Amino acid sequence: MLRLYRKPNKGLIGVDISSTSVKILELAVKNGKYHVESYALVPLPEGSVVEKNVLNVEAVADALERAINLADPHTDQAAFAVPTSMVITKIIEMDADMNDDEREIQIRMDAEQYIPFPLDEVSLDFEVLPERLANPNRVKVLLVATRIENISVRTEVLELAGLTPKIADVESCAIENAYQVFADTLPIGVNTVAILDIGHTMTTLSVMQNGKVIYTREQVFGGKQLTQDIQNRYGLSFEEAGRAKKMQTLPDDYETEVLEPYLDAVVQQAARSLQFFFSSSQFNEIDHILLAGGNANITGLAKLIQQKLGYRVTVANPFLQMGFSNKVDIQKIEKDASSLMVACGLAMRSFD
Repeated sequence: MLRLYRKPNKGLIGVDISSTSVKILELAVKNGKYHVESYALVPLPEGSVVEKNVLNVEAVADALERAINLADPHTDQAAFAVPTSMVITKIIEMDADMNDDEREIQIRMDAEQYIPFPLDEVSLDFEVLPERLANPNRVKVLLVATRIENISVRTEVLELAGLTPKIADVESCAIENAYQVFADTLPIGVNTVAILDIGHTMTTLSVMQNGKVIYTREQVFGGKQLTQDIQNRYGLSFEEAGRAKKMQTLPDDYETEVLEPYLDAVVQQAARSLQFFFSSSQFNEIDHILLAGGNANITGLAKLIQQKLGYRVTVANPFLQMGFSNKVDIQKIEKDASSLMVACGLAMRSFD
């Protein structure tokens, strides 16, 4: 049974591989406060990672190596995450008096009930949850499984870039970790929070209840749509459209003809995702929306979602209460903050 989680022995850098970039982040604790020691974000060639699948290992490893050279971290030990959609999680009940080896044998025997593919293709881990049950002889156990290839392709990228992979985590767990750091900056009484992560090709809704992810839904829609809209409207190549979007060198009618319809589409996607959540759970309300991902900072988006959906909306920033080492460009990390949630949550595994 391959372990999905491993316990680290010292500092770790968090490595987040998304569709458009690789991000690395290293944290330290000084005087009881988190400090960002180093970080870098390096773009990926189009098509290297598609809908969270790593298709070009060498291209991703090259970008990661550049990120390491830029950040110059203190360690080569790393934590990475597997996308939540590629992971099966199940909470099962087991006898309380088993040790880990006995639990492992039992899980292997029962695995076919929980896992829809052959065990020899699976990387599997479990954790006994602290929650107390009515029967003191039983405990709840969290079972986490993914296909071995989801781990091995990411491990290969890290090793090619000169890193030593120490921990494989799940993106939703990394988001939980990062959320803990700045949860107390949200308004008082906020318990149920929707994190809307708008990536390049995927938008992920994660709903947190008291700091735990209770629902995740991914859909194919993201910032790439806006680049394609620019491309079609102004007859540019995809690369030219991407550059123009980034540099904000677009004609006067861009806002009314391209940006506003795109923002409306984002709001519709958000509303639809929330509707799915409400209809599949006992919830019919959330307290707050956090925008994350590379497209969270699009001018006017947070305000529009707040107006149309009626919830308080803020852009996620896990670094609000952190210090920074001298080599970190504070303006740059503030700009990138919303897309560094996963990297931040992974870097925090140093302090397990």
